[in-house]
Amino acid sequence: MIQTNRGKKTIEKLHQKRYNVIKIVGRYKSVKKENMDIYERIGIVCGRIPEGKVATYGQIALLCKKPGNSRQVGYALKHGLAGESGKAAAHRVVNSKGILSGAASFETFDRQKLLLEQEGVEVVWTAKGWQVDIKKFGWKNTLAEALILEKSFENPDFSVDNIEESGKM
Repeated sequence: MIQTNRGKKTIEKLHQKRYNVIKIVGRYKSVKKENMDIYERIGIVCGRIPEGKVATYGQIALLCKKPGNSRQVGYALKHGLAGESGKAAAHRVVNSKGILSGAASFETFDRQKLLLEQEGVEVVWTAKGWQVDIKKFGWKNTLAEALILEKSFENPDFSVDNIEESGKM
């Protein structure tokens, strides 16, 4: 809680699901967001993972310009906060060792495995659970892709799809 110099007026900063809101003596007012939030970024990055490839939670966090926030990526995917529903390919996200760790996010425990196998990704059983060979099936994004993603985060009107259609990517 922050107190101002004008009397005992207090300002509470509240963080709601996806918007920053300031409560000033019982009234709420929206704060203009400069850039898109982390959940929108996660949705965009997950939507870019090619079919037949997997990415790690840490890789997605890094591409979202939030290195070290891999748990937040998992939280966003589990709770459906990652961008527009249906666009984030949550089944293509695995932990740093290639182990499928999103079972709680799917209808059945083996749904992620089945979806990956439909895309041609080999999933094998190990002592730690179902695992994908990261070296073989990992998404190796390019620097150009990372720069395009960064530009789309800074300018919400920038469309990644327009670049693909013109053949520059």
